[in-house]
Amino acid sequence: MSTDFEQISLLGVRVNLISLDQLIHHTLCTIRERGKGVITYVNVHAINLAYDIKWFRNFINVSQVTFCDGFGVKWAARLLYDRKLHRLTPPDWFGRLAGECSRNGFSMFFLGTRQEVVEKAAAVLNAAYPALKIVGVHHGFFDKKMNSPENCAVIAQINALQPDILVVGFGMPAQEKWILENQDQLNVHVIFPVGAFFDYLADEVARAPRWMTDNGLEWLGRLIIEPRRLWKRYILGNPKFFWRVFLHHIAGFPFPH
Repeated sequence: MSTDFEQISLLGVRVNLISLDQLIHHTLCTIRERGKGVITYVNVHAINLAYDIKWFRNFINVSQVTFCDGFGVKWAARLLYDRKLHRLTPPDWFGRLAGECSRNGFSMFFLGTRQEVVEKAAAVLNAAYPALKIVGVHHGFFDKKMNSPENCAVIAQINALQPDILVVGFGMPAQEKWILENQDQLNVHVIFPVGAFFDYLADEVARAPRWMTDNGLEWLGRLIIEPRRLWKRYILGNPKFFWRVFLHHIAGFPFPH
């Protein structure tokens, strides 16, 4: 399915100007038309990774759609282009996609995190949308190397169940690397990398309170909840992002190749 959404570039990374209605409509149309594509997201952490890792930057830039999943990206778009990006973080909107899939008879497969957590995530979503077809779940702790027996078995399981949507939650950039290496072998229509979404859905990891998530402070909430895991991402990564925005977009320094 062709895409003609407007886009901007932040540090060499494409970001589509897309609303939630457009995102869901595009997903459903891709399935109906028997298309195939990756719908991915960017936040400050993603753009920092893309700046340093060429394959990751290419992955984002060739994905079918790239949506904004962070206030840092949203603010940079306003600063540099005076354009308003919609922040679409999966825990806030995935239920709406699930409802549309249940009404249309479209199916999902969940891949990632621990087995008990991904099973609970599927059960939580099915409790809210009983008609939703989650045809399979699988944990993310397998040998992900291309052509390894475990990896081939996971792909075979997914293909046997023929889900319309594959939801992958390994964390970034592991989920993107796996998708990049295996998407041609997967008989699915839409692939969504979703980071820690399964852990949030299963209530395994707490989210920051709503007043923080809605006002650009989710990063601070996550840092408070998981300081040992996330301190580098936010304490070092956020200033690095805005410094790079200044250097390349405002001061005119060349981008890395």
